[in-house]
Amino acid sequence: MDDGFLMEVCVDSVESAVNAERGGAGRIELCAGLVEGGTTPSMGLLQVVKQCVRVPVFVMIRPRGGDFLYSDREVEVMKADIRLAKLHGADGLVFGALTEDGRIDTELCTALLAVCRPLPVTFHRAFDMVHDPVVALETLISLGFERVLTSGCDSSALEGLSLIKRLAEQVMPSALNVTSWFFLPGGGITERNLQRILEGSTASEFHCSARSARDSGMKFRNPNVTMGASFSAPEYSIKVADVAKVRTLNAIAKNIL
Repeated sequence: MDDGFLMEVCVDSVESAVNAERGGAGRIELCAGLVEGGTTPSMGLLQVVKQCVRVPVFVMIRPRGGDFLYSDREVEVMKADIRLAKLHGADGLVFGALTEDGRIDTELCTALLAVCRPLPVTFHRAFDMVHDPVVALETLISLGFERVLTSGCDSSALEGLSLIKRLAEQVMPSALNVTSWFFLPGGGITERNLQRILEGSTASEFHCSARSARDSGMKFRNPNVTMGASFSAPEYSIKVADVAKVRTLNAIAKNIL
């Protein structure tokens, strides 16, 4: 922590984790699928990262991209991932869950927090999709989360700075008798706007990815093929297997055979 600020860097690889620590990160948020805003990383990645860095590693628990309304089976995946992350050395967990009307899913969060303990837990940017951030914040505090990652319910932490500041004032010890609670501004933070965000938010921690492009070492390249979609997944659109389409594909395959 430099000058009273702790920098959390979001990473999706061992190289990034090592570079983050070398650059001065005080904590790492480990995830996969950064294009989708972060999903649960592999336990192999967690194991190797823990071998390579000494700073705390908080593990993202998010079974898919898209919204934060989870099915019963997805909840079971989340619980299993939490147990595995704890088993493989996670220092903290990061998750979020909402109801269909944009409120904190208190029942699910309570159940997941119980699995996470005694590790500290961050409520991630699902917070930025809530219907009422003031009520949502009070709910998170009452549930026992230690911090919230937020862009102030806007496109970036800079755009949402005024809300972040108001919410930070809401959790001052004199306001809600909170002795240790952290706001983690995140979203679009760069070297050009960090100072303004920290000064305007009164936050003592901040979250960034701090990435730059690095050219591949591949000498042979096929310019005609890309892996995966070339665009970000819509926030409110979830791709699931369609029974009718699966049946059709299966029928076509059988006809070919």
